[in-house]
Amino acid sequence: MKLVVDIGNSFTKLAVFKGEEIIDFQTIKKPEIKVLSKLLSDFPQISSSIISSVGAHDPQLTNILEEKGTTIELTNNTPVPFINRYGTPQTLGKDRIAIASAATMLHPNQNTLIIDIGTCVTYDIILSSREYLGGGISPGLEMRFKSLHNFTHRLPLINLPDANSNISMVGNSTKTSILSGVIVGLRAEVEHTINQYKKTYSPLITIISGGDYKYFEKLVKSNIFATPNIVVWGLKNILDFNEKN
Repeated sequence: MKLVVDIGNSFTKLAVFKGEEIIDFQTIKKPEIKVLSKLLSDFPQISSSIISSVGAHDPQLTNILEEKGTTIELTNNTPVPFINRYGTPQTLGKDRIAIASAATMLHPNQNTLIIDIGTCVTYDIILSSREYLGGGISPGLEMRFKSLHNFTHRLPLINLPDANSNISMVGNSTKTSILSGVIVGLRAEVEHTINQYKKTYSPLITIISGGDYKYFEKLVKSNIFATPNIVVWGLKNILDFNEKN
């Protein structure tokens, strides 16, 4: 068994793999040592792990994992199953490294655009030649709501509605106008970005993932796939790659 620990901006995800199947998955607010210790106790067959963190984390987390076997702490120098053409590889986010890795596993030998919708929205393109080029970064839904509230005097802070809510393009109140501007606006951004990439990198596979991907499921159609937790799968692929090499 293998363990993936993904410490993101908002949440930490823990995934236990048995072969190519996730047999246990947890999302917690903070990377707590007691939670990790219990997980390792519940699954004593875990023999290798990978930990990825967007920022600094308690080194004891890594120490606990190393006691169980082979442990990789993802850095910009970790060997990966793709060719990194990013201009400043030392600044490339670990989540984007994992996303590129997942693309080579899920859609090998195909041009793939991965859109990860979470705290930020990231757009990443990897070519059929397994070359990662880069992409774009824009604010996520919650960040957009907070920005409207924090940088104005009168606009209220709007919480994310249920993903199945029908958001009208024409808001008839301040609240519904904000919902339209943020959610309908981001959907338009995503659709336009996909179309622009298709013009340059056709044929193109598109993957939509991330914590808020459900708000964009209506975009899923031919050659556009919803793949939850793509970062976790990418980290698992990096762990496999390093163990084989």
